[in-house]
Amino acid sequence: MSYHLAQVQAGITKLFPARAQGPKMIDEDRSEEISSDERRQYDRSRVIVDLHFDGGDATGVASTKDISMGGLYMSTQADIPVGETLALRIPLAGQHVVIKGDVVYSNPGHGVGVRFHRLPNETRELMERELPHP
Repeated sequence: MSYHLAQVQAGITKLFPARAQGPKMIDEDRSEEISSDERRQYDRSRVIVDLHFDGGDATGVASTKDISMGGLYMSTQADIPVGETLALRIPLAGQHVVIKGDVVYSNPGHGVGVRFHRLPNETRELMERELPHP
């Protein structure tokens, strides 16, 4: 029994109607098309300070690369997985603020991106006042 390509395609269309529209192209790297406003809610300020972090199996001191009202990137050789919740103790304006956040990006051996949990009003006001504006 021999089938022609048209018959095979008709059979596939009957069994899988979504495929009748043809293959869908997936754009995996849209980073150039997506504006920074869409990627992050807050602008980052280049602030380099040493902070203390604690969470899960990871505890230590790291250096920030940048900080925003929504989170920060910290350089660390610790392997901290995405989804881990950390308590961060950050020196700011002559005092230390403690902020909890979730790891949303991990580059093992280099650093992690952390998104802050809801900031207490005092901490938010201090950060707004003390962080340089990008």
